[in-house]
Amino acid sequence: MFDLPLLTILLLTGFINLIGALAYAARIAGVRTRRIAMSFALFNILVLFSRTSNSFLGPFLAKRIETRIHDGSGLSLFLDMQFVLAAASVATLVGILLVPTGQRMFAAAIGWYQDNRSTTRLALKAVSPTGLRTLRQSLTFPSLSHLKSWKMPKGIGWGVLIANCLAQSLLAVGVVASLYAGYLAPEFRVTASQLSALINGFATILLFAFIDPQLSVMTDDAVEGKVDEADFRRAITFISLSRLAGTVLAQALLLPAAMLIAWVAVHV
Repeated sequence: MFDLPLLTILLLTGFINLIGALAYAARIAGVRTRRIAMSFALFNILVLFSRTSNSFLGPFLAKRIETRIHDGSGLSLFLDMQFVLAAASVATLVGILLVPTGQRMFAAAIGWYQDNRSTTRLALKAVSPTGLRTLRQSLTFPSLSHLKSWKMPKGIGWGVLIANCLAQSLLAVGVVASLYAGYLAPEFRVTASQLSALINGFATILLFAFIDPQLSVMTDDAVEGKVDEADFRRAITFISLSRLAGTVLAQALLLPAAMLIAWVAVHV
């Protein structure tokens, strides 16, 4: 049976995580063009669409839980949540595979915008035959040649990768776990749905206090020539793979996180 609500949730989840994975393409494009600020400014346009999708995702997930409870099919909710996290993993993998294409597209957009300086015209050009031709020409698959030694690049250690994996897993599971906790503790459903910060807060601290500064410093070093561009791309690959591992780890964290949130909602 075709399940349109679930498909909508999966597509929104996929789009959000795809944009997140393509953030690394913006960094590479910024290094190649030596225009970091411009690359992130253009990327933020996509982030706006991602955040808009995210604002719809929560209500869709909440409605899914309410519907399951009212239909007496609440036992299927856990499987639904696993599908949501699986969609995040698949979209992240697709995003990683599209990073080379994305960085070429960002580089082309940066060059065009530098000459024309019109966001509206850039958006129109992106969907024009010329823009589609640029997309076709930019389409490429990632090469693993720069990973042949699998040597950890300077500035990125296992600690950063593990922290990023943990942060991404918590970010992926936070909202989903809080909503599923509402099913585990239905009498405190509203309270549980507001406790995603219990999980996401720690992840946000990890991400913005420890991981992003490391990656930003390495980006600046690459722009200044202190870090070889191949090493920078290798670092981005490792970071991307740790992000993917985090979305997979989220599957294992779903039930413990939901139980923790449900316990807090009931007892605190």
